[in-house]
Amino acid sequence: MKNTILIGLIVLFANAPVQAQSTEEKEIKDTVLAFAKAGDQNDVQTLEQHLDSNYRVVMNRLFGSSEVAIVPRSVYLQKIKSKEWGGDQREVSFKNIIVNENVATAKVVLKGKKATFVSLMDLIKTEKGSWKLISDTPIIL
Repeated sequence: MKNTILIGLIVLFANAPVQAQSTEEKEIKDTVLAFAKAGDQNDVQTLEQHLDSNYRVVMNRLFGSSEVAIVPRSVYLQKIKSKEWGGDQREVSFKNIIVNENVATAKVVLKGKKATFVSLMDLIKTEKGSWKLISDTPIIL
């Protein structure tokens, strides 16, 4: 009987980190999906909820450029609002998510009619426990 209880406790505690990880991954996926949908709909108000105040897009040789361009949150939101960016209907697929306590990185494919992006998205967990995007480093396929 003692062995059965001991084995049960070991199994319970061994699974706890896995369940916590899957909960974190689900919350991260939900955040990225909400971010993508808001961008597709040019919904700046919803985007603002999912972007940290330090959010930026890091574009390394994107759109024919030979340089790195950093797009701050304010410029990104203006481009979405003016419909210069966004306005597509994209399929989102997750290739990898790495959670490191209160920070995470997601490798995400965003496939739309206009373009297909592979992005490395960095997220931070706020003091209130929600995930927010802090950077996006896309490439175009």
